[in-house]
Amino acid sequence: MPSDQLLPIREIARLTGVNPVTLRAWERRYGLVVPQRTSKGHRLYSSDQVQRIQAIVSWLNRGVAVSQVLPLLDADPPPAGRNTGDDWSVLSAHLSNCIAHLGERQLDQQFNQAMALYPAATLCEQLLLPLLDQLEVRWQVHPCAQVERAFFYSWLRSKLGLRVYHNNRQLNGVPVLLLSTGNLAIDPHLWLCAWLVSDAGCPVEVFDLPLHGRDLAMAAERLGAGALLLSVNTVADCEQLRRDLNPLEVPKLLFGAAVILHKQALGDDPGWHLLDTPLAAQRCLHGLGALAAPISTETLNATDLAAQRPANP
Repeated sequence: MPSDQLLPIREIARLTGVNPVTLRAWERRYGLVVPQRTSKGHRLYSSDQVQRIQAIVSWLNRGVAVSQVLPLLDADPPPAGRNTGDDWSVLSAHLSNCIAHLGERQLDQQFNQAMALYPAATLCEQLLLPLLDQLEVRWQVHPCAQVERAFFYSWLRSKLGLRVYHNNRQLNGVPVLLLSTGNLAIDPHLWLCAWLVSDAGCPVEVFDLPLHGRDLAMAAERLGAGALLLSVNTVADCEQLRRDLNPLEVPKLLFGAAVILHKQALGDDPGWHLLDTPLAAQRCLHGLGALAAPISTETLNATDLAAQRPANP
């Protein structure tokens, strides 16, 4: 973009993947990016500020809390060995406590605040995936494991499903189809991937239950799916997977903790992409050209974060 061109907040969201609510929060709370204003008060950003936003995202993806980013923006080179995980650990502990007490309102509040400050990919990498790992360890021995799991998984599906729904209402283009290969009533990694892909600008259709053979082919055909993503978190039948997926002439991305068990059996087919996390699946899909530029998500954030939106444009 030309150095003298100023862009509105919607275009900046499309270029950087950081939604307008987050950009406003960075400005209002921390002074990280302060745009110019039109006579009517609308924000306009320069090319230098686009680069600054990209630098902020880079620091966040290293695990730095947003409250610690400002003094680091001009650091060259970035300091090595910096301990940046304390704030994430505190937030994770807060969420774990809400889950232990089945505190839906408190859980919602904590997560809404985090969503206002961080891009989806950063939240997934720094908070949600580590939290899921910690909870699985806890639930191996905890007497309330089933209750906590049912509560958290149900909440997570509702929360992310709502965001996917509102994203889909704003998106056009070829959708991707997401399914689970297991028999879990709710697969949290499936919904994390759906959220990441949707937030990156691609419409998604999520089926909680597995489909096989003709049913899977019919779903992909009727949806006009541009890619198929499967969450593999339990041991799967490789021969069944081959029978189900080989007839489909779309990219096939398998992601999850159990993918490593099937790499030898499935990894020789160039049409298959075997990945370990929802984040890796989203990045692979982007690399395949299946993702559009990120959308402005003012409407969906108004649903979840109305109380946090500033009154001015």
